[in-house]
Amino acid sequence: MKVNKIDHICIAVKNLEEARKVWEPILGKSQPDDPYVDETEKIRVARYWLGEVGFELMESTTPDGEVAKFIEKRGEGVMVVSLHVDHTEEAMKELKAKGYHFIGGARTFRNCKYAFIHPKQVNGILLELIDYPWDELKKK
Repeated sequence: MKVNKIDHICIAVKNLEEARKVWEPILGKSQPDDPYVDETEKIRVARYWLGEVGFELMESTTPDGEVAKFIEKRGEGVMVVSLHVDHTEEAMKELKAKGYHFIGGARTFRNCKYAFIHPKQVNGILLELIDYPWDELKKK
């Protein structure tokens, strides 16, 4: 498996608007580059491009969402580190053969696949593999 780059880093936050007030001056941004809501994952996201790496602030849209559960257990902070790979499902097969366990299977987002390696196997970080082409970068 070849990792092309760190794709994005996700920070779990209780209140997205308050977190934006903290982070935007640091990032030198006045608004997110790609704000979105992912209904399936129950999150509202403010994504900022830092070079070719995404920096995401994530707020749960429901009390039972994974971000809400993470914050309840650990507090706000880094929740996901995402690695860009050429093909998520092939990377999963390779890592499963090496003993890594995934949370569910490959999931779909926009026009890509992504999957999560269980945090117990990677030092407590929810590690994501994603094969998104990020055409948005070419539009900026």
